[in-house]
Amino acid sequence: MNETLFTQIQKLFERTYAQVGINLEDCLIDRTRCTQLSILAGKSARELSELARTFLRRAGDQLYVGIYYSRWLIEQLEQHDPRAGLGDRNIRSLIMFVEEINHALHAALQFKCGSREIASEDFARNLELQAQVDTYLVLLLFVAFFRKTQRVSRTDRRWLRFHLFARQCPEAFRDKNLRGRYLETSQLAASYTHYLDTLNGQRRLDEIRRFHSLDYDAKRARILALMDSGAN
Repeated sequence: MNETLFTQIQKLFERTYAQVGINLEDCLIDRTRCTQLSILAGKSARELSELARTFLRRAGDQLYVGIYYSRWLIEQLEQHDPRAGLGDRNIRSLIMFVEEINHALHAALQFKCGSREIASEDFARNLELQAQVDTYLVLLLFVAFFRKTQRVSRTDRRWLRFHLFARQCPEAFRDKNLRGRYLETSQLAASYTHYLDTLNGQRRLDEIRRFHSLDYDAKRARILALMDSGAN
């Protein structure tokens, strides 16, 4: 049986970091459940995308995960499967698809390692920063796969960065907290991925594994230190 795109991406992340222990595809929820969870999530959550969402809930030592994709987004990926080619028609859909898998996986891994403050702002920013970094690396793999040389050009990278970073509009959030979260994490991710672009395959893998193990404050400090050293 052919693997789904969802399973392939989950396995890619697990090979990079660690096994999460569950099939995250079993955590998919429908529109009705998404609406219910959105109401429970509070007023600010209404500003988040209605095309793709990840919900986390803690009950004692159990973490419950719900991943929602709109019918429109799934149809876009089915009609323009990124495994057959990545372009302007499907890159935004793929970004949203990958980010939600990444949110769920890293939330589960952090929970397994003892992190319990899943409602904290640092936890949310950590997931968002990690997702943007990992999604950039996934996009690079998709682009490289369709290049005869298996190399990604500067033009390719600019195109990826435009869709992943430049097209974001954190200023559009009315909620101050959300605005600050997405503004800071997008800037940090854009800077950090520039650094990753300078590393070869093994050094990059070692770096992102170390980066993944850090909490949000340490991730932020790591990136700011790299920015300072690059400016000198």
